[in-house]
Amino acid sequence: MDKASALPLDGITVMDLSRALAGPYCTALLGDLGADIIKVESAKGGDSTRSWPPFEEEHSLYFDSTNRNKRSIAVDFYSEAGRRLLWDLAVGADVLVENFRPGVLATMGLDPAELRQANPGLVIASVSGFGTVGPLAHAAGLDQVAQGMSGLMSVTGPDSDHPTRVGVPVMDLYAGVFTAVGICASLAGRAGNGGTGHEVGTSLLEAGLAVSAFQGQNFLSTGAVPTPQGNNHPVLSPYGVFRTADIPAIIAVGNQAHWKKFCQIIDAPELEDDPRFAVGRSRSEHREELTALIEEQLVRRPGLEWIEAFRAAGIPTGPIYTYAQAFQDPQVQALDMVQTVQRSDGSALPLLRGPLSIDGAAAGVRKAPPALGEDTRAVLEGLGLDEGQIAGLVESGIVQAAPPVGGRQ
Repeated sequence: MDKASALPLDGITVMDLSRALAGPYCTALLGDLGADIIKVESAKGGDSTRSWPPFEEEHSLYFDSTNRNKRSIAVDFYSEAGRRLLWDLAVGADVLVENFRPGVLATMGLDPAELRQANPGLVIASVSGFGTVGPLAHAAGLDQVAQGMSGLMSVTGPDSDHPTRVGVPVMDLYAGVFTAVGICASLAGRAGNGGTGHEVGTSLLEAGLAVSAFQGQNFLSTGAVPTPQGNNHPVLSPYGVFRTADIPAIIAVGNQAHWKKFCQIIDAPELEDDPRFAVGRSRSEHREELTALIEEQLVRRPGLEWIEAFRAAGIPTGPIYTYAQAFQDPQVQALDMVQTVQRSDGSALPLLRGPLSIDGAAAGVRKAPPALGEDTRAVLEGLGLDEGQIAGLVESGIVQAAPPVGGRQ
C-alpha cells in the first residue's frame, strides 16, 4: 500500500491481551484502521469466546464477529519463559489492550509502571467492569449487569414492569468504541507529549452511563426518573412504530416542516392546525390521541407505499427488518458491509466489515479471524527468534503453534 492509500494506523503495533468482547471489539476497530493487532491468547484454550456458540462446524461465530484483521499467538501465561515473551511483546508494541480485573496485569509480570519505564511511548488501555476505584473495582462485571446498573434497562422495554436488555451487548461494544477513541487520541498526542504514551481506561458501567444522553441529563437537571416508552420516542411525536395495512413502519417526524409534509401525505391536513398537535410539545403531550388518528389513515395503504412516500418528502422512515431482510436490503448491499474471507483451514467466511471508511473507501477485512496460535511462528520471528528457538518453545509447551493448513483448530 502506497503512502497515499495507507490506512491511518499503518505501522502501529497493538498487543491485544483482551478477551470476550469489549477489548476485542476495540482492537478490531484499530485493525480496521491498519494497526497490526497481535492477539495474545493463553495456550490453554485461548480466548474464552472460542468455545461460545453459535458454531459453524468447529468455528465459534461469536469469536469470528470481533476478531477480524488480527494475528494470533498462543502463550503459556504462567511459565517464566512465557512471561518473558509477554514482556518482550509489550515493550516492542505501541499499544497494549487488556481487560483483566484491576491489578491482574501486574501479577502477570506486566506492571504498567515498569512497562512505561521500558517503553515510554507505550499506550496502555484497560477495560474493566466497574472501573478502578470504588467498592466494585475488583468485582466481575458483564454486559447485562452494566445494562441494568447504568439505568439502560429501566428505559428499555414496553413498560416499567418489564425492564428489557438490548438485544446485542451494547455496553461491551460502547466500551470498546470509547477505548479505541482514547487509544487513537493518545497516539495522536504522543508527538506533542515528548513521545510519551498514556494510560487509557474505561469500564462497562462508565460506558453505560455515558450513553444515557438526555435520559440521564433529564434526571440530573429535574429529578424526573425516565420510564420506558416502548417503541415511542420519549420526547418527539409522531416518532416511533406505526401500524399500516400490512407491516409496522418506523416514522420520525422531527420538526415542524416534517409535520406539515406528513399531514399532507397522509391526507389529514386538519391535524396540522389542531391545537392539540400544533407544536412538538403538544404533540408529545397528546401522543396517544395523535397516534390513533394517524393510524386510521396509515392502515388504508401498505407500509412500503407509505415508506416510499415519506422518503420522497425527506421524512425519516423505514421498515423493521429481521437480520435476513437487513442483509438483503439494496442499501446494505451497496455499502458492501458483508465481505467473504478465507480462514486458514481454507473455509470461506462471510464476515461483517467494520463501520468505517477512509478517503471514501471502506476499511475492509484484510485477514480472517485467526485460528489459535495461527501466527505464533511469524510473531516470534518478529521478536528475533530463530527456527530452533521457536521449535524449542513449541516442544516445551511454552507456545502453541497452529496446526498445518487443513488441520483442526
